[in-house]
Amino acid sequence: MKKLAMPLLDDNGEDSVISEHFGHAPYFGYITLKDEGYDIDIQKNPLSEHAPGQIPGLMKENNVDVMVVRGIGSRAVEFFNQFDIEVYRGVSGNLKQIMEDYLSNNLEDDETYGCNHDHHH
Repeated sequence: MKKLAMPLLDDNGEDSVISEHFGHAPYFGYITLKDEGYDIDIQKNPLSEHAPGQIPGLMKENNVDVMVVRGIGSRAVEFFNQFDIEVYRGVSGNLKQIMEDYLSNNLEDDETYGCNHDHHH
């Protein structure tokens, strides 16, 4: 059973909107695919202040197979890849739209959509 995760700005179920920057998102949505449809579990981000690699580690602990993000740095993508977690970058919209795209194989990874702002860790 495949499990996806995405950073979210709010806790509104399928209407939750993806966060611009995954590391500082207030929430993470965990989506477990089922034979028909999926289950959603939205949790507060326990690592709003984090060191590099901590969030990919958290996703691995939560058995995530696919990370769906908007903006992300290349170093973070490398951490996810080390855990065999697939990353889709440059994704926008709400959880329902994103899942519809994913389930119909219309979700694309935009490698050009990086993270272009300064971090103060």
